[in-house]
Amino acid sequence: METVALTHSAALARLGSALSDGTRVRILLALREAPAIPSDLAEALGVSRQVMSNQLACLRGCGLVEGVREGRSTWYRLSDPQIAAALEEMLRLVLFVDPACCAGESCTC
Repeated sequence: METVALTHSAALARLGSALSDGTRVRILLALREAPAIPSDLAEALGVSRQVMSNQLACLRGCGLVEGVREGRSTWYRLSDPQIAAALEEMLRLVLFVDPACCAGESCTC
């Protein structure tokens, strides 16, 4: 039972880490809609291709996205349909966020 808790804790921590970056969140939300190639994602999100490459590598490492080779291109998609469902559920949450809380480095939560 303790091993399962540790596995779940590690998985949630990995998800939290992935969601802690605004660019990664935007990538996940975009891929929730449809698979995409990195250059198109970079353009749509207004980031450089290098930033996109780094963020996709992080999301791949977390097991949240996967690359599918098609000819000379690689399409990225969410690695599991349950990720899209989880994102949808999180978007349905209604939260009150104190604007003074968690503002940059001064977070005391």
